[in-house]
Amino acid sequence: MNSASIQINNLSKTFVLHNQGGAELPVLDGASLTVMPGECVVLDGPSGAGKSTLLKCVYGTYRASAGEILVTTRQATVDITTARDQEVLRLRRDTIAYVSQFLRVIPRVPAIDVVAESVLGDIPHDEDSLKRARFEAQHLLLRLRIPQRLWHVPPATFSGGEQQRVNIARSFVRPLPVMLLDEPTASLDAENRTTVIAMIREARDQGAAILGIFHDEATRNAVASRVINMAEFQ
Repeated sequence: MNSASIQINNLSKTFVLHNQGGAELPVLDGASLTVMPGECVVLDGPSGAGKSTLLKCVYGTYRASAGEILVTTRQATVDITTARDQEVLRLRRDTIAYVSQFLRVIPRVPAIDVVAESVLGDIPHDEDSLKRARFEAQHLLLRLRIPQRLWHVPPATFSGGEQQRVNIARSFVRPLPVMLLDEPTASLDAENRTTVIAMIREARDQGAAILGIFHDEATRNAVASRVINMAEFQ
């Protein structure tokens, strides 16, 4: 795994509510933090504190109102706040994995191919490379206890917990140096939560820079290198 780090400097995010006469809703104000390779930094605070907003700014889903988000790899440093769309897409392909609370996939694609496509990325592939990618996908689906009878079924039909495990498999099947985790264990039972905690710790120990949200205190304590109180940034 290549190493990477995140440096957030004086990040602010204000939403403009156009359906309410342009009213402004400030969410983040002057957020600054660093995540180095081999760290899992956890964002703490109540709902509405801006935790998910910060992750989405790092991923480029939201455009920051002010500040910098520097993602540094061996090749370059990219400021997400000013990066072109192509640069953000390249980082998502090669550097940044994001596990949200919801699985969003193309309808009718079988679960095993949802995961295998993450192995293949955007590179052209033949039948042999697809077979190898499916083999790697099987390993993660087995580890996360997705029954084999569901592997060739579109995950839209799955339970919430099964969908989240497919979501996690898709992000962990190809190790990337930056991981953004938004409540990855929220809908999981105790056994699968233990498995995902082990996977997060393995990624951290292999050098990933992880920024995450975990409302469950036991999970947070099991994975966190440091905890940041979001009250500092409001």
